[in-house]
This record gives sequence, structure tokens and C-alpha cells, in this order.
Amino acid sequence: MVEFVPVRYGILGAANIARAFARGLAASPFAVVAAIASRGGEKAAAFAAELSIPRALGSYEALLADPAIDAVYLPLPNDMHADWAIRAAEAGKHVLCEKPLTLTAAAARAMFAAARAHGVHLVEAYPYMSQPQTLRLRELLAAGSLGRIRSVSAGFSYNICTPEGAPRIEPTNIRLVVERGGGALRDAGTYAMSLLRIAIGERPARVRAIARSAETGVDHMVAATLEFPGGSIGQLTCSISSAAHRYAVIVGERGVIETNYSNHAPASGVLSLAVKHGMRGEAAVETVEVPGGDGFLAEAESFARMVRLGAAHWNGATEAESVDTVLGLEAIAASARSGDWVEVE
Repeated sequence: MVEFVPVRYGILGAANIARAFARGLAASPFAVVAAIASRGGEKAAAFAAELSIPRALGSYEALLADPAIDAVYLPLPNDMHADWAIRAAEAGKHVLCEKPLTLTAAAARAMFAAARAHGVHLVEAYPYMSQPQTLRLRELLAAGSLGRIRSVSAGFSYNICTPEGAPRIEPTNIRLVVERGGGALRDAGTYAMSLLRIAIGERPARVRAIARSAETGVDHMVAATLEFPGGSIGQLTCSISSAAHRYAVIVGERGVIETNYSNHAPASGVLSLAVKHGMRGEAAVETVEVPGGDGFLAEAESFARMVRLGAAHWNGATEAESVDTVLGLEAIAASARSGDWVEVE
């Protein structure tokens, strides 16, 4: 058997999510965080000392120029994803980019084009997609056990604003800054949109949405209806001014699946799907339990296998799913501004 050489990740930026990512990989035999970079280096040095990362670098450029780095984990603010993903690809680094991949479909396509041109892999990071819970969901959908999908409702909320839109955290936090791509839709809504795309399996045709704005100008609550070419209807809700909650209900002509599409497993280590087979109301609901774990570890190891063994070993978002998710989010944002139906192009 050929020995698997661990993929050496470099992290661009010392965001809190980067800390969770690094902790998730701490015991992995397939991936290791070899370096972290920050502008100026002070944050990187403190981060590296805290998490026992071998090297701290004083610029993003230095990390991209480091021949000891195989892949970049990119948790920078949303408005910086496209630029630095393309720079990483040009430097010959594989890229695991935090969601949302970017803010526009044009930028997303440019990112994937750069990765192809330089012979590297680029994927969008959703921890929930690498959980056995979502892998089992994909299997059930592919087997056609629900029949044709008729409707899907997906939501995700958490609480950093009051219901009136006043910040509960520092207003300069990037999630509350319009210019950085902040707001409920480009954060929580990205998860819901990606789940709709998985469940229905195609790009939406048109959307209509409403939104509520926070004091900082970002959307703090969004609801949207999406029509799909095959006849399915989607409902998306997201909020950063509500109690923490995430759910999805996938309704087919012959059954229903409910999931909380979790990023991480609870302390029990068990995740589940509620599956109802049958067209009548009294049909029994089966609880399908699967093991779970740290989603950052699951996605990072899957990407490591992709880097070493090929694209077939990646179990997360495909290029088409990521581009369609960005297109859906763009259309929802445009509809929320106009109040009208918006075609997805």
C-alpha cells in the first residue's frame, strides 16, 4: 500500500473560524496545518503559539510563496475570497475556500477558471456536506426514494442582532458590514441555498424575496420563494436576529426527509435523518442514525484525499452546486431590493 502523505495546509488570516478549523485538524493523519499568515504577523504569531502551528508568516503573499504549503484554507472576509483564491491558484496552491465562495457568479466562474488553468483544485467549504448525515441524504435522493421532489424548505438562523436590527455584537464585525459582504443572506442563507440546490438538483429559475435591514445596513432577516425549472418550489429563510436554529424539509411525491444538516455532531456523536416513505399521512417515520464528528476535520480530510488521490474523493460541493448557489443568492438579494420576481441567469 502506498503511504498517504498528509496535505500541508496554510491558513490565510487568523479569524475565529480559522481557529476552529485548526483545532479540528489537530489529530488528523491525513492533513496538518503547517503555517498561518496574517498581515504584519502579530496575530499569526499568537495564533500559532496557541495552537502549536509550526510557522507564522507576516503576509499572505509569503504563505502563497512557501513551497512547503500544498493547500490554502481561506477564511478571509467574503469580499476577499475571489482575489485570494485566484492568487493562491496562480501560486500553485489548492484552495479550500470558506462559504460563501464569493459574492457574484462572475467572480465564482473566474475562480474556477483560474484553478483549472493552474492545475489545482478549488472547492467551497461546507462542513455539513462532509458529514455522514448529508452523504446519506445524497444517497437517498440519488436512489429516488422520494420520487420527484415537489418542495423544499430550508432555514438557518442565529442571534447577533435584536429583532429591530440593533447589533448585539461590535458593529464593525464583518458579518454586520455591507462592504465586506456581511448580512444574513451571505452567511446563514448560504447554507440554506446550498441545501436547496442539493435537494432539488438544479439551478433555480426565478426568485422573489423580502428582507429586513439592520442598523448597519446589512440584511438581518430574509425570506425567499424559489421556482425551479423542473417544477419544484423552494422556501428559504435566514436570520441573524433570531434564535439559533437550522432545518430542512424535503417533500417528494412518495416521501419526506427532514434534516438539520449539521456542521458538527453533538456530544453523543450521532446525527440523524427523519425519513417517511409513502404517500399517506399515516406512513411511519424512520429515524436513520449515522455517526458524526467535527465537520472541519471531515471536509479537510476529504479535500486532502482529493489533492492526493483525485477529484472523485471529494464529498462536498461540486463546482456546479457552488456556482448555482451564488447565482441563487445574487437573485435573492436583487429581489429583496426590488420587491419583484428576479430571473436567475
